[in-house]
Parts: sequence; structure tokens; C-alpha cells
Amino acid sequence: AVQPEEQVLVVTEAEMLPIAEAVSAAVYAVGAEPTIAVITPRQADGQEPPANVAAAMRASNVFFAAVRTSITHTRAVREAVEAGSRGLMLTQFSQDMMIGGGIEADFGAQAPICRRVAQAMAGASEIRLTNPHGTNLTLGARGRRGNALTCLVQPGEFSPVPTIEANVSPLEGTAEGVIVANASIPYIGIGVLEEPVTVKVAKGMITSITGGQQAAKLAADLKAKNDPLVYNIAELGVGLNPKCKFIGFMLEDEGVLGSVHIGIGTNITLGG
Repeated sequence: AVQPEEQVLVVTEAEMLPIAEAVSAAVYAVGAEPTIAVITPRQADGQEPPANVAAAMRASNVFFAAVRTSITHTRAVREAVEAGSRGLMLTQFSQDMMIGGGIEADFGAQAPICRRVAQAMAGASEIRLTNPHGTNLTLGARGRRGNALTCLVQPGEFSPVPTIEANVSPLEGTAEGVIVANASIPYIGIGVLEEPVTVKVAKGMITSITGGQQAAKLAADLKAKNDPLVYNIAELGVGLNPKCKFIGFMLEDEGVLGSVHIGIGTNITLGG
């Protein structure tokens, strides 16, 4: 929890100010000092925040990121936690999410489970993911750490909220097989899936995306980024929040108890 007299930075965008202001009010109520930094929305997930904001993140005791476009997987976040700050990521957070859903979980009770799952994945020579819909994916994580995102952060840690998840970043080039997504593709306006999306993977990279209109939208979005590394299989995560439900927003969807998600693109904050 935020402690009295701590310096707390809330990074936000104009559209997300109501969330940032609510967080700041709670920070002020416990006797800490909040500062709100409003940034221009990033053009794409993973784009760095301005240098002065990144410096403020490093200098803070605690930082929140209440933004629409994710800055989670950035050097700014990595360097802030390396400097001893602790962070909570509120990407695409809504006012409804502040009062219901995953935020109602008993985070303390789930934390030991989350840590055990992360430990099980850490350094695994092979991880195999299957489902009845046709998913059959193998990947290696030898030498990679497992990450327990419990929402209960210590200095030098960050976590998205309200997802509770354990994840690992596979070794680049090791992922092979097929992913059949049947739940959600958040972030780019797709949300809860109306029909499955099939993704083929070879040598750690997506090679094809097939399905209906939602699959076509995903394929078009990735192609428009004009960067081959967006196809990298960057993360395998396991949802562990019994209060989360699939609603089309990443921080709820990834936390659904018993779900598994695949992250693509950059992995710099996950141990890759």
C-alpha cells in the first residue's frame, strides 16, 4: 500500500483523467503526495513516454500508469523498477473496473498460488499448451525467470491491475505450433471473440492468422506496424483472479482464473 509521505506519480492521458484523479485522491487521503503527469497518447503500445516523465517515474516511490495506450513494456518502466520504484499499471482502466470485477479479489490469498505457478514455469526446458479447440504450442524458457504479478508490489516490482497472473517470456525462436484463441483479443478494438482465431507459429514467430473478421483485423493491425518483431511470441501467461471475467479489456481478460494468454511483440520487462 502507498505509505504516508511517499512521492507518487500518476502518468495518464487526457481521456483517462477521471481515473488518474480518483487514484490521486486516494493517495492524498493516506498522507502521500500525488503528482499527475498528462502525456500525449502514444501512437502504439510499448512506445516510450517522454524523457522527463520517465525520469519522474525513476524518482518516485510509486508510479501508476492510467493510460489507454500501454507503456507497460517500455524501458521507462524497467528502469523505474530497477531504481527501486514500484508500479501499478492501469491500462484501459474504466470507472466500472474501479468498483467491481477483478478489483474485488482477495489479492493476498491468491499471491502464494501466483508465485508457485511462476516458479513452475521459470527455467522450464519445455512448456506445452493445448486446448480442445486445437491449440498445440510448445516453447522453451530455459534460463528465463517466472513473473508473479500479484498486484501487491514491493520496491523494484510492477504489476498490472486487477489481473493476477503468472507469466514467462519464452526463449526467442523456440515457440512452435498452433494457437486457437477462443476468448478475447483486447487492445486493438477486437475484444471478446465471436469466433475462434487460429494463429500458426514457427521458430518463435507468427506465420499466419486465419478466421473471420476479427482475425482479419488482427492480421491487418500487425501488418500496419511494419515491424517483423511484432510477430514474436513474447509471453505465456496464466490467469489467476477468480473475480475477473472476459469483458474485452486486457487487464480483466488476462486475469480470468484458468485462462491462458499469449503476448506478442516486445518482452523487455518480462525477462526477455
